[in-house]
Amino acid sequence: MTSADNSPLIVPPSILDTDLYKLTMQQAVFAHFPDVEASYRFTNRTLEDTFTRRCFELFKKSVQEFAKLALSPDERSWLERTCPHLKKGYLDYLQSYRFRPEQVTITFDPLPEDPDRGQIGIVAEGLWVETIMWEVPLMASLSELYFTVVNTDWDYEGQTAEAYSKGKILAESDCIINEFGTRRRRSYKTQDLVVDELIKAYKDTPSSRGQLVGTSNAHLARQYGITPVGTIAHEWFMGVAAIGGYENANGRAMDLWEATYPDVLLVTLTDTFSTEAFYQDFVKDPERAKRWGALRQDSGDPFVYAPRAREIYQSMGIDHTTKMIVYSDGLNVEKALALKKQCDKLGFTASFGIGTSLSNDFKSISSGRKQKSKALNMVIKLYQVGGKYCAKISDELTKNTGNEEAVREAKKVFGINV
Repeated sequence: MTSADNSPLIVPPSILDTDLYKLTMQQAVFAHFPDVEASYRFTNRTLEDTFTRRCFELFKKSVQEFAKLALSPDERSWLERTCPHLKKGYLDYLQSYRFRPEQVTITFDPLPEDPDRGQIGIVAEGLWVETIMWEVPLMASLSELYFTVVNTDWDYEGQTAEAYSKGKILAESDCIINEFGTRRRRSYKTQDLVVDELIKAYKDTPSSRGQLVGTSNAHLARQYGITPVGTIAHEWFMGVAAIGGYENANGRAMDLWEATYPDVLLVTLTDTFSTEAFYQDFVKDPERAKRWGALRQDSGDPFVYAPRAREIYQSMGIDHTTKMIVYSDGLNVEKALALKKQCDKLGFTASFGIGTSLSNDFKSISSGRKQKSKALNMVIKLYQVGGKYCAKISDELTKNTGNEEAVREAKKVFGINV
């Protein structure tokens, strides 16, 4: 899409061009917190990566176009067939849903030495059930615009072969993988190419005991006839904790989720307030721990994770070999293979959600394609919900996000002194 002056606008091709967990969480919010207000805030973690004023203006124009997106009857029928856990009442709501660009405030903070370069700010505010949908398409749009009009020192040469090669190595190593690349992709074209090549690589490896389970991107899953993959994200735990308090927040978040999704989608993140804090609640209810089939590792040292998880399961008398660990933190092929080897030895089934290293792994042209063309390191996090500030601590205990007061409160409740 282009603007009136033929400048590029980056708009999702479909409302389903998002991670499936935004839909599964939206249904949970729709069920439990339909009238709660929320706000989200954008953080660019690498401040040396600056945006141009032109990028900022094109981003604002792109976001206005989001209002035209709507779930089509064919897309709804596909969701009904493919995701039966999405119920009629919610799908009715989703079909009527429209992005409201007035909910999003986008600002530009220029550098003192260069008014044409600076940082972009993004705040989305409104009902939680509405604003929950903004995160993924905003980030995907901004990333693609950045690599369209700011950093253009890259091209697609070799990308098809590279994606196929990564898929082939993973398939030949019997890896169970999901493609998780939507939010920080270099472009929609890149993610489309990656999904296509991963499918080919796994089809070309019939001897593999691994599996390309699917993609987190619902639109691409529909396009390629594969499984859309997504369960729960940090913001669910953050929101439940902010609304109801941090005491037993992980347990309450799991119970509310299970009330929405009995017997399906029972894969839990453990690191919203640190994995050790999560285990404080987890071990209190062994029956619930038996029902939930997988733990997801998303921060900290991944090689510490499985041995500790085995200890926790054994302390509850649960056979850990019936459980899965899903790794999703900054994975590349080499790290996935090493983690699979560890899990095989320990008796866990391992699964890998691989994102940026598939959908934004490029070399710069100016280096003769020898040096990395860095992806943006950015997030959009839930900042406030129900009038309460949110916090995320994770297993990188020195890297907190959210309101400082909320972080202090969470650390006090969970006994975190770092």
